[in-house]
Amino acid sequence: MDPQTTKFTIAIVIALIIGIGVGYGIGFGTIRPGVVTVTTTETETVTHYVTQTTPATIVTTLTTPTTIIQAPVTLVVIGPWAGAEMEAFTEVLKAFEREHPNIKVEYRIYRAEDLASVAPPQFAAKMAPGDVIFTAWGWWAKKMGDQGHLLDLSGLVSTDDFIKGIFDPVKSGGKIYGLPFTAWAKPGFWYRKSFFQKHGLEPPKTWDEFLTLLDKLKDILGGPPIVTGDGVGWPISDVTEHFIITFGGTDLQLKLINGEVKFTDPQARSVFEDYLVPLIKEGYFSEPIEWTRALELWWKGDYALYFMGTWITGMVEDPGDLGFFPLPGCKGVVMGTDYIIVPKYTEHKEEALLLAKWLATEGQKVHAGTKAGKFATWLKVSMEDHWKPMQEVFTKLKEMSPMPDLDDTVGGDWQKLFWDQLKLLWVEPGKLDQVLNTLTVNFPKE
Repeated sequence: MDPQTTKFTIAIVIALIIGIGVGYGIGFGTIRPGVVTVTTTETETVTHYVTQTTPATIVTTLTTPTTIIQAPVTLVVIGPWAGAEMEAFTEVLKAFEREHPNIKVEYRIYRAEDLASVAPPQFAAKMAPGDVIFTAWGWWAKKMGDQGHLLDLSGLVSTDDFIKGIFDPVKSGGKIYGLPFTAWAKPGFWYRKSFFQKHGLEPPKTWDEFLTLLDKLKDILGGPPIVTGDGVGWPISDVTEHFIITFGGTDLQLKLINGEVKFTDPQARSVFEDYLVPLIKEGYFSEPIEWTRALELWWKGDYALYFMGTWITGMVEDPGDLGFFPLPGCKGVVMGTDYIIVPKYTEHKEEALLLAKWLATEGQKVHAGTKAGKFATWLKVSMEDHWKPMQEVFTKLKEMSPMPDLDDTVGGDWQKLFWDQLKLLWVEPGKLDQVLNTLTVNFPKE
């Protein structure tokens, strides 16, 4: 190619480039961008803009390697449930994930007492051990909220849609630091119907009948008829509170919680001296046994009675074989809930609040229908939504006054002291005065 031809070719190429550039500029300035809605494999809607010559909307589904996938947010949920209880709660979390496919949930187990030790140092360092946390200790949630570590959940739900008074333990200065989940009750002594039928036994209707029943059971078993659940101490505190409510009345339970009556006062001391301690001395209670192991031994037939909460219904092979009775004359039953809290330091605030609200409402409906052995505190959950064995239990509890849990309400270091002193009483009932004096002297002043 001669030099003249080469120059001519280069000139044509340059002219073409300039023409294309000018044409593109004019087109960009006069043509409106259209909207392309892309449906991704994660069912997320992503909006992109492209140039087109008509105002029509173009909808396309990407099926090529260019599909845009938004990574799901993972929330860490902390709760106290393991074993069968965890399986029931897992059903709730799975239901949430189905409704919100871009939010994944990772569940971690922390007992309330462990959480109370682990969380404060992390909060102080502006870190969150979890995005959504469950605790049965309303006093602790309130304390953490007052210290500025929790989000105010006021307005997230309507308090009128829940059981009256359920928010009281977590309210402070017009703020709400916890949302209630499903509730449990500690209604009395559980027994196997088949065991009672086999031996011709009936639930007692009077205190004397209760003592007679214990004597019969002790002869049948050749040992203690009541298994004593233990762990950190709370199962023993539950049966103790049941005796306080029965023989001291619901008023005594409340006055002990508020510090208006001391454990060394005659009306409180008589409950221990006249009713509880004599049973321990007579060998009607076993020594403390880890509570899930105690459950296995009781179900197997080594023991006949077990004082435990309603969650026991979901921990046995045949809940239809379960029966229970409160101490004769008891008018109140301890009930409580697990509160949902959200640390201020979560990195996924919007998603955490969404989950918290869902758990406190629709999540309760799911949970009440599982074998968790819990009642809904959200009033929009009907009786029919509950697991059938719990419908029967709830019917029996309707006539009893709901009471706050004594040690859970007082909380703090005194709660652990209460557990330890009761374990001492169970193995050395002769130290009653020492135990009651220790509980009185160390009771919180405020």
